[in-house]
Amino acid sequence: MFGPFKKASVILNKLQTHGHEAYFVGGAVRDFLLQRQIGDVDIATSATPTDILSLFEHTVDVGIEHGTIIVLIDSIPFEVTTFRAEDQYEDYRRPSKVAFIKSLKDDLQRRDFTMNAMAMTLSGEIIDPFNGKHAISEGLIETVGNPSERFNEDALRIMRGVRFVSQLNFKLAPQTKEAMKTHGYLLSKISVERITTEFEKIITSQFPNKGLSLLLDSNLYQYLPTLKDYSNQLTEVIRVDWSRLNSNVEGWTLLTYILEVKNPQTFLKAWKLSNKTINAVLKNLTSIEDILSKGWTNLTLYRIGLVNLPQIHRLLAVIQNKVTTSIDFLTDRYQGLVIKSRDELVINGVDVINWSEKKAGPWVSEALSAVELAVLDGQLENDREKIKEWLLHCNRKSEKNY
Repeated sequence: MFGPFKKASVILNKLQTHGHEAYFVGGAVRDFLLQRQIGDVDIATSATPTDILSLFEHTVDVGIEHGTIIVLIDSIPFEVTTFRAEDQYEDYRRPSKVAFIKSLKDDLQRRDFTMNAMAMTLSGEIIDPFNGKHAISEGLIETVGNPSERFNEDALRIMRGVRFVSQLNFKLAPQTKEAMKTHGYLLSKISVERITTEFEKIITSQFPNKGLSLLLDSNLYQYLPTLKDYSNQLTEVIRVDWSRLNSNVEGWTLLTYILEVKNPQTFLKAWKLSNKTINAVLKNLTSIEDILSKGWTNLTLYRIGLVNLPQIHRLLAVIQNKVTTSIDFLTDRYQGLVIKSRDELVINGVDVINWSEKKAGPWVSEALSAVELAVLDGQLENDREKIKEWLLHCNRKSEKNY
């Protein structure tokens, strides 16, 4: 067996040796046919979860009631799931119960899109009962069976469809697209966290503008967190080149900036983003505003830092639709800064307190910030005695004015 399937083939071999059917399924088969990079390799089998647990030494039970066991081969995890049929979906996301079955075709029939409803044998033979290969050759995303039924079962499939448009540069089959529009309201039944995960995959995909345009044209954006409040600005969102960005933080920064969000923190929290992501976006927005109003100052370079510099450079190139300053030039300027962090100052807060003979307080940090700025701007040398003299002079001047 070839490439990424080689390790997983150990599992298929063992299952088949013990009299069970076993196949590669899902996204790995689709991406193999598309000659795309293959991520996780999933396996479907007629073996029950109990059979799987008894055959393999290293396993993790992640959903035995739904038939899924993770099998570890050389510490690499593979999801192995028993063929199953699903009962009614009670929350537009999960089936109320599943039944283990022996039919591969019936198992594939419960999947979302035809391109994901294929299986592959150890020899590379493709089993394709719902014409997924044809859909791939046509660049088409269509549901397995009735699209309204598929989206009523699991409304997140609507966002997955948009995501696949963005990732694969495919188009939606007419019936599938109409059903997505009709049942878009069901997205309100899905947790914000799951919506956010799919949205992030859209804005960081290879063809993000296609997915964003689809969200706008189909009015699906109305069912995503807070976006219905920005109907007028959304046309601007699809006019910028999202493909130049390469991280979730960059994507959220661009979205928040383009929408001219008045309270970015509240907006980002509505998407249930982590505090780490929110803080990174807020810092990016401050940097962008500083650069657009004052240019690339030493203080801005200092605050951005070398690690985040390429990120801000990319964002500005997208926002301005041009590159005004080369990244190499900015990197050289950063490297030429007198200090790269407050730790590189030859003084600290204790020195400031001792020289002033005042009690500690917020003023100490303010004084150090003033020293940082003066050193960065070349007004003051990073020299202990000169900084002391400068601070005492500033203090006397302040007292005189007072």
